[in-house]
Amino acid sequence: MSRNKRMGYPSDLTEVQYAAVADIFDVGNYGKNREYTIQELLNAIFYLNKTGCQRRMLPNHFPSFTSVESFYRRARQTGKWDIMLQCLVEASRVKQGRKPCPSYALIDSQSVKTSGAAKDRGIDDEKK
Repeated sequence: MSRNKRMGYPSDLTEVQYAAVADIFDVGNYGKNREYTIQELLNAIFYLNKTGCQRRMLPNHFPSFTSVESFYRRARQTGKWDIMLQCLVEASRVKQGRKPCPSYALIDSQSVKTSGAAKDRGIDDEKK
């Protein structure tokens, strides 16, 4: 099947990003005779996520939506999707000059205060 050449989208993985996660998706788990490359499938998933378009309206130069959906489902079920995301987050942090894993986390005190107070609010029919 010949696929149309396409220009890249901002949601596409760069070659460096793909090289960092390529080993996660080994051939054994995703079939040796696949029609699409792992990078094409990942780019299609990221395109859907970024644009929010309906999966059946995926542009023709991407793999078929059924292939993309099947790949994504298998990646989630095997845990490889979470591993890939963690790998990309760590690479992004290193690129920004930070440690791969955060050493601490902050919770916004306003979020904590208002979450309990939200239960007490409501509509008062007596007010005009």
